[in-house]
Amino acid sequence: MNLKIPAVLLVAMMLTACSKKAGPGDAVPVEHETPVPVGAATISVKSEPVAPRIEIIGTVGSERIIHLSARLSAYVKEINVAAGSVVTQGQTLVVLDDRDLRDQLAGAEAQLRQAEKEFQRAQQLYREKATTEQARSSAENAFHGAQAQADAMRVMLSYAVIKAPMDGVVTDRHIEAGDLANPGQLLLTMFDPQRMRLEAPVPARLIGKLPLNTKVDVKLEHPDISLRGTVTEIVSEVDAMSRTRKVKIRLEGVKGDVLPGTFGRLCIEETPHAAMLLPMKAILPLGQLEMVQVVENGHVLRRLVKTGPTHDGRVEILSGLKDGEVVLVTKD
Repeated sequence: MNLKIPAVLLVAMMLTACSKKAGPGDAVPVEHETPVPVGAATISVKSEPVAPRIEIIGTVGSERIIHLSARLSAYVKEINVAAGSVVTQGQTLVVLDDRDLRDQLAGAEAQLRQAEKEFQRAQQLYREKATTEQARSSAENAFHGAQAQADAMRVMLSYAVIKAPMDGVVTDRHIEAGDLANPGQLLLTMFDPQRMRLEAPVPARLIGKLPLNTKVDVKLEHPDISLRGTVTEIVSEVDAMSRTRKVKIRLEGVKGDVLPGTFGRLCIEETPHAAMLLPMKAILPLGQLEMVQVVENGHVLRRLVKTGPTHDGRVEILSGLKDGEVVLVTKD
């Protein structure tokens, strides 16, 4: 009994058998040769220098982060900012209750006035030879001591008002109105949004490509922007686990919308090498394999290829093609 197998099924069986054994450079069986379509776009394969780009994930931070702490013990009277507030240098951020300090300053100033009077009187008596040098000197020392005490109280009083030391953005508020602040207690944290940097762990083998002051490309996720940066510091210590060294890159052209903690990518170009590149549209899937349509003698032949990294919309052909061959490019 003769069995007739449809042509389409026969081609499918041949393709299945081919996919199990075929490798890059092998032709893909077809039922018949296909003429090149009229007006079809083609490209001639040619090796060209390619510099692979490695992207290393890093974290954005500010070169200047300031932690504002209390310098005296007092209750918090006012907090004029919250996390995310944009502030200017000299702006009042926190006010502490200063009533006790003002009372102490008033007492110190009263003692200063009295000490000044006694010093002036001792000087007059000394000129009239009515008192001793020791008495005059003692009155002078008492006056200077009272003066220093009053000055110290004025400085302490100034600590009750915490002002922004720079233009910046508040990231954290660590205390609330009514809380008791103690010396050294953290009140606010702020950063300078105009001085941002990316810190990235760079493999030790690539450090030689990043000398100080080198200009590099950086990509940020939020916001989605690309910008330039300058290598400002390379940490000398090598991480024993990852074999990397931390590289710090000052970001250029930051407009204040980049926040600390944002993910960024440092782009490093490796040593160029010759490679054949084809548009992604020239690659056709064949199960788990990939193929291209090679033009030979006015006909289209399908051939398996092995692809590699992509470069700006083009894919590197590792094997399966030779320089000078012509490949059909699928139109959109």
